[in-house]
Amino acid sequence: MKKVLVFSFVLCSVCGLNSFAQNEEAGMDSRMKIWMDYMTPGPMHEMMAKHAGTWKMVSKMWMEPNSEPQVSEGTVDAEMILGGRYLKMVAKFPFMGMQTEGWSLEAFDNGKKEFINIWIDNMGTGVAISTGKFDEATKSIIYNGKMYDPVSGKDTDYKSISRMISDNEMKFEMFSNYEGKEFKVMEISYTR
Repeated sequence: MKKVLVFSFVLCSVCGLNSFAQNEEAGMDSRMKIWMDYMTPGPMHEMMAKHAGTWKMVSKMWMEPNSEPQVSEGTVDAEMILGGRYLKMVAKFPFMGMQTEGWSLEAFDNGKKEFINIWIDNMGTGVAISTGKFDEATKSIIYNGKMYDPVSGKDTDYKSISRMISDNEMKFEMFSNYEGKEFKVMEISYTR
């Protein structure tokens, strides 16, 4: 009788461990699928990939409302990196007598369902970071972000709109606040 009880206990333990292992494996499979979905490029990444290539850019910058814009021309080289997950754009253009270089890194976060843009350039030492959503009606990504303003010594809010007009034409607009009102500080037209 004692042997039967010990055997029954061992059998139940093995069956229980086996069931636990199967449940654990099912949980692991579920977590792995979630991670795979998160890391796999999708339609928004395919849309970003249409930006890859070399572009001519014409930028207009306004220092304050109703002022004449400063116009410059340059180039942008864009490529998808890290297996089609991120768009890296390197812009080179003259601005205020200096040769300017700026880098943009754009992502679409599958989990948060939002775009993220990081901008750095040789006109400062800070980083501008914005997040945005795709607006189906205007076929635009509308970003909101913050960047440091060295004149005021504070972070400042900005909004930008990125729109692919055709396979060979896109437009970028940036808006900031001036005395409590929004105004356009930059417009860049890209063609290839």
